[in-house]
Amino acid sequence: MTDLFPDTVSDVSAPPAHTDAPLADRLRPAALGEVIGQDHLTGPEGPIGRMVAAGRLSSMILWGPPGTGKTTIARLLAASVGMRFESVSAVFSGVADLKKAFAAADRAAEAGQRTLLFVDEIHRFNRAQQDGFLPFVERGTVTLVGATTENPSFALNAALLSRAQVLILHRLGAEALGQLLDRAVALEGPLPLTDPARNALVASADGDGRFLLNQAETLYHAALEQPLGPAELGQFLQRRVAVYDKDRDGHYNLISALHKAVRGSDPQAALYYLARMLTAGEEPRFLARRLVRMAVEDIGLADPQALTQCMAARDAYEFLGSPEGELALAQACLYLATAPKSNAVYKAQKAAWKSAKETGSLMPPPNILNAPTKLMKDIGYGAGYSYDHNAEEGFSGDDYWPEEMEPQSYYEPVERGFEREIAKRMDYWDKLRRERG
Repeated sequence: MTDLFPDTVSDVSAPPAHTDAPLADRLRPAALGEVIGQDHLTGPEGPIGRMVAAGRLSSMILWGPPGTGKTTIARLLAASVGMRFESVSAVFSGVADLKKAFAAADRAAEAGQRTLLFVDEIHRFNRAQQDGFLPFVERGTVTLVGATTENPSFALNAALLSRAQVLILHRLGAEALGQLLDRAVALEGPLPLTDPARNALVASADGDGRFLLNQAETLYHAALEQPLGPAELGQFLQRRVAVYDKDRDGHYNLISALHKAVRGSDPQAALYYLARMLTAGEEPRFLARRLVRMAVEDIGLADPQALTQCMAARDAYEFLGSPEGELALAQACLYLATAPKSNAVYKAQKAAWKSAKETGSLMPPPNILNAPTKLMKDIGYGAGYSYDHNAEEGFSGDDYWPEEMEPQSYYEPVERGFEREIAKRMDYWDKLRRERG
């Protein structure tokens, strides 16, 4: 690690990019007001804008997708409030690097200089390393600004989260990405693209500004004689480009749309959203897992074959790979969308889990307990158990609930699909129970 203890506040700002530096570096904002697409944070009413106006920063975690400006915002924050900027990466740094950073911050504090410690990919530090930040944050040695692409709820210690504000950076939309391209054009000249190809380039970035500028730089270096159209662009960059989709929705929006289209029995819309995700580069195994979840959450025993279809589709994908295996996922998706729907199993599971937590350690009734020892037989284990196969119609009607607990009704099959038959069976067994007392 170099430059651990800059002597002046001017060391905080990023050095001017050389003319041969990557385009993304040459276009890096010089002030918070130039950051694109994060006005909800950096604007006058945003939390970062308010902190800068007050001249005092609190520790924070910047959570957002790649290429949305986390590192840039952290560096500009330090410059905006006159703090020295210290940066470490959890990918390349270890405990020794952190100790050096904290020691430098201590020396700076003695000289009256506050330190902003930027930790890139902070989620990559293990739990013990994350705990190591706590005393330095608590006593104000550093103001911690961590950057992560992972959900902080799962990736960071609760103790660390309690001392830092989580700020969410948005995936850059088409308008913000277009502004980035406009800055590139102002610096480098017109892109060798038709208007539809420019839209396709923006769509292919999937909200990642750095990726977009890297792709633009590739086009500039190619010195093309004629502007490329969408098809030529996709061929040139060797990347699937969403020609017609200019405003690519976020990953979670699309999976939500797919799930709700399946639940709503719209096979056409469900297939569309599945295609959106697969052509955008979504991991097919993720979609296979979600289809399995839909089978048990939204169809369940209304069509028991739904789960079998999804597991078979997963196996087919593993056997065939992409793109052939994606046809099996499409088949499973259509099967689910056209199957009868029931969330009776889902509701029953929720209710049963709630009961189990509330009732604690209630013993089952003695008659259904095994009695492998003489002592257990002597105290009544297994006494009076009715073997259902020996009972009339293979049904004894015994009470299987703990003695301190009334029988519950968790699973209520619906009048759709195979669950209609299950409901008939359950009604018949209830009738036999009543008749046999």
